[in-house]
Amino acid sequence: MTDIIDEIAEEISFQGFEDDCRLLGNLLNDVLHREVGSGFVEKLEKTKVLAQCACNMRTAGIEDTAELLEKQLAAELSEMTLEEALALARAFSHYLNLTGIAETHHRVTKARGTVQLAKALDDTLNQLVQAGVSPDKLYEAVCKQEVEIVLTAHPTQINRRTLQYKHIRIAHLLEYNDRPDLGQEDREVLIEDLVRELSSIWQTDELRRHKPTPVDEARAGLNIVEQSLWQAVPHFLRRLSNALKKHTGKALPLTCTPIKFGSWMGGDRDGNPNVTAKVTRDVSLLSRWMSIDLFLREVDNLRFELSMNQCNEKLSALAHQILKNEKSAEDRHENWNQFKNHNNSASPLPTQLPDRAGLPSCADHNDVDSHYHPLDLPGSDFKPFNRKDGGGLSVKIDGNNNANNSGNAQPQPVTPRGSSLNSAQLLAQRRLFAESQTGRTSFHKLLEPSSSHIPGLAPYRIVLGDVKAKLLKTRRRLELLLEDLPCDYNSGDYYETKEQFLEPLLLCYDSLHSFGSGILADGRLADLIRRVSTFGMGLMKLDLRQESGKHSETLDAITKYLDMGTYSEWDENKKVEFLTKELKGKRPLVPTSIEVTPEIREVLDTFRVAAELGSDSLGAYVISMASNASDVLAVELLQKDARLAVAGELGRPCPGGTLRVAPLFETVQDLRNAGSVIRKLLSIDWYREHIIKNHGGHQEVMVGYSDSGKDAGRFSAAWELYKAQEDVVAACNEFGIKVTLFHGRGGSIGRGGGPTYLAIQSQPPGSVMGTLRSTEQGEMVQAKFGLPQMAVRQLEIYTRAVLLATLRPPLPPKELKWRSLMDEISQISCTSYRNTVYENPEFLAYFHEATPQAELGSLNIGSRPTRRKSSPGIKDLRAIPWIFAWTQTRFVLPAWLGVGAGLKGVCEKGHTEDIRAMYQEWPFFQSTIDLIEMVLGKTDIPIAKHYDEVLVSSSRQPLGKDLRGELSTAEEYVLLITGHEKLSENNRSLRKLIESRLPYLNPMNMLQVEILKRLRRDNENKKLRDALLITINGIAAGMRNTG
Repeated sequence: MTDIIDEIAEEISFQGFEDDCRLLGNLLNDVLHREVGSGFVEKLEKTKVLAQCACNMRTAGIEDTAELLEKQLAAELSEMTLEEALALARAFSHYLNLTGIAETHHRVTKARGTVQLAKALDDTLNQLVQAGVSPDKLYEAVCKQEVEIVLTAHPTQINRRTLQYKHIRIAHLLEYNDRPDLGQEDREVLIEDLVRELSSIWQTDELRRHKPTPVDEARAGLNIVEQSLWQAVPHFLRRLSNALKKHTGKALPLTCTPIKFGSWMGGDRDGNPNVTAKVTRDVSLLSRWMSIDLFLREVDNLRFELSMNQCNEKLSALAHQILKNEKSAEDRHENWNQFKNHNNSASPLPTQLPDRAGLPSCADHNDVDSHYHPLDLPGSDFKPFNRKDGGGLSVKIDGNNNANNSGNAQPQPVTPRGSSLNSAQLLAQRRLFAESQTGRTSFHKLLEPSSSHIPGLAPYRIVLGDVKAKLLKTRRRLELLLEDLPCDYNSGDYYETKEQFLEPLLLCYDSLHSFGSGILADGRLADLIRRVSTFGMGLMKLDLRQESGKHSETLDAITKYLDMGTYSEWDENKKVEFLTKELKGKRPLVPTSIEVTPEIREVLDTFRVAAELGSDSLGAYVISMASNASDVLAVELLQKDARLAVAGELGRPCPGGTLRVAPLFETVQDLRNAGSVIRKLLSIDWYREHIIKNHGGHQEVMVGYSDSGKDAGRFSAAWELYKAQEDVVAACNEFGIKVTLFHGRGGSIGRGGGPTYLAIQSQPPGSVMGTLRSTEQGEMVQAKFGLPQMAVRQLEIYTRAVLLATLRPPLPPKELKWRSLMDEISQISCTSYRNTVYENPEFLAYFHEATPQAELGSLNIGSRPTRRKSSPGIKDLRAIPWIFAWTQTRFVLPAWLGVGAGLKGVCEKGHTEDIRAMYQEWPFFQSTIDLIEMVLGKTDIPIAKHYDEVLVSSSRQPLGKDLRGELSTAEEYVLLITGHEKLSENNRSLRKLIESRLPYLNPMNMLQVEILKRLRRDNENKKLRDALLITINGIAAGMRNTG
């Protein structure tokens, strides 16, 4: 049913799937009986039965009867009250979500329970060896592979995180229900748990009432790591290592990372003013904090496991040194306490317990005849409190966890426990003590096992205890940085890089192997080493993205301030000459005294934050709407200038290296010029030497699927992307530079989405040479990586596809004639698409009438605006709402418009057999047609027609009729080329999944039409708007994708 199906011909176990759908549906019905009454449930069932009958009639080809039933269904829905419509929308929305949960569960079950021929890692490696790839070459290819999956915050995840978690719990319960040893009593308890989850879901608001902030979006991405990827990565790497050892005789090196993760969440500021320099800094620090927190949990578990005494000399020496350092620190602390107590003339501690010592702390201790001296609280060396407003406490903690009084009050003794304190004072003292170094140390000692002072005893625990101590200080340092508090830790007390963290772990690993305990070393310890290697100290490196025009505006401000003219008015050659000259210089370009607008200041601040964080925390700097070499050089100059300024203030070089700069080519024209731009860049001596010196001779280039599809249509965009990649690869090869292509793929097929394996296998030969970056967006992140089992599977798919594309590249066009035919199809398709979308004066109004596009902004699913600019046209509308709106109406126009015209044009010229041969023998063309066929299988002409008849003005209804005719043409010629009798004939699983949803999905669409009609007459009705948004949620769940 979905655009996230990993393999186009995949099957699932429908018996189990239907059983689980029936179970969840019946339990939801029980919940609805209790929550809204039996009368509503009867109406719900009647609606479903009517929709099912209409579907059956259409399947049987009895169109007239189907149309009558659909009209009856629409009439009954139109007579519902607002409250009934709202409840019905909610119920069907939940049914569709539950169906999606069951589908995902059975995909996981099938992937886990069966050997998938020609798809498993082991089979792929065997296939390559059998094809003549030597074991050494195979081993080298796997070890050198660099795949990075970049999670983005693109607003396509429709479900609230609260509901996502509840859905995950239901998936776990379904998994538990599959156990063969489950007894009757256990099954009854499980059913009760499911009912509780469903009741909780029904009583939870489905709608986001506020837009998420960029930090909220980043947290959602980090949660994916915690709930899934953290478990999936070591599991996947073990499987890969075992398969590699089987076929090459050598296991995967522990620190080898064939797959990594990046993020745009908190770094993508293109058209999103909410992503500021501060947001980027905070998200980066938050990511590092969470990484340390996760590592702390693993180290705790590992300390418990590695209790043995035998170790090699290196580990023993390290344990000795750690104990020696701890003893030295304790001696210094004791000497300081003696000095302090001597100066304070403190009385020695009592040798016996006083009366009433056994009473609880809440008992009265105000006796004046107490037998013991009032003890100061630990940490009484702090500067005293400054009292304000008759006893309120004002305390500030410095970077060393010491308290400073915020005023100039005279020192006062710390109040002893027995004295009278109000609650605010007591709370402040307790908080102060907890924050103090002494307090924190005392608290952690209560939780720690006693440390041995004998070097021969449990050396692994001693070393890992030191690792934990440094991790704790690293985490505390990050907390202080996030709070903008002073931070004066010595660099040796915390971890800054993953190499520092890995050193003691690898030492433990080597020691265990040297004493024959490899079985222990290759367990939890190896998993931790692999996590550190993969996730580093920040889980996911954060990319920065900004539109090229913002950099031009910034350089305008600088050149005007320096009386050099207006940068944006110069021609390309003058820009390149100026930028290259400045890049070769050693002085900063931007004066510290410059005064600029807030927008320009934000750009400069972003580069400053990038300089402060460096390449250890950040990934690439992506330039959207790049079109010239100067766009890249401008970013390099602004980056260089910021690093010079920050280094001057720090008195030392900036942390990490410079960020690699990736131009993003998006429009058709920019894609056509991509190779020329890269050639121009690499012909500049400074730039080529910079790439070799600072980035290992790698140039990263990003290609955009979303805007190119919106610009020229899906088919034409696919061909332009293919040719652009060929040209970019050729350009880099001419200069001896390696290229990494970064694919900005969306979730839906209209934005470059589709099965990962097919997409990679259909790339141009030579474009995937062991390296690949690709975005995963919105609902695709949760669908592909939300469960550990699904995540493992996706990582395997990426690895296999890239490995095959590297060692056995896909075939190029067999004949030159095929390229000419593709050019012709593309040209006809693009012309047809643009004539409709951009040239037809009625289309924009038709789009707004026939879809819920205008209402999508109320969904609050993303932090960024739906438009880049305020103009109402299609051009400035972002690709996601463009696709989203058409997906809601089941017309999915952007994915197929123009395809029928293009294919028809070449077939009518007598090239039908050539096109069929291209489909059979050219992977790229076959993949493109298969994906279009998948989309066509999800369209529904009667539903799209219903939107037109009810919502579109009579003067524009002919346009809708023409478009439905074009859809029929696309279906006709796709079937002609593939040789299929029906759409998705090669994917029966997809067809069956579509059919299983229709009894719920069709009424949701009809209900949406009715609500849209009412809302457009009563635009201020909040209940109507809520009902509409719930139908949008439900249809998105049924279609399993948004934009």
